[in-house]
Amino acid sequence: MEKLYTAKATATGGRNGHIRSEDGSLDVDVRTPGSLGGPKGEYLNPEILFAGGYAACFDSALAVMIKAEKVAVGTTSVTAEVSLGKMDNGGYNLEITLEVEVPGVERSVAEDLVNKAHQVCPYSNATRGNVQVTLLVK
Repeated sequence: MEKLYTAKATATGGRNGHIRSEDGSLDVDVRTPGSLGGPKGEYLNPEILFAGGYAACFDSALAVMIKAEKVAVGTTSVTAEVSLGKMDNGGYNLEITLEVEVPGVERSVAEDLVNKAHQVCPYSNATRGNVQVTLLVK
């Protein structure tokens, strides 16, 4: 793989700690979600960070496909839902649903663009075969 960009972040304290990127652009506390025994309130956690990154990356991959296919669309949006679950062996895994809006085109065109974006998105390629990812075209 030809490296085009590398991000670097350090976490201390795990789910009840702090994350800081090497360049300082990310500098946040994280907490275990309340549903997992963490404090009540609105806190960042690894799943929120992953959902935001995946949604942004997938929307960019979709834009690349729209440009390549020379299709006129409205403003696209991607909502990533990342669920943390316990596996039978006691380990943990993620399950992801991407809800994608591609306004201004027929559903079949939108579905084709979303499927093509799923083939080029780095997050999709990293999770393929490891994590269940469901694509929903709205």
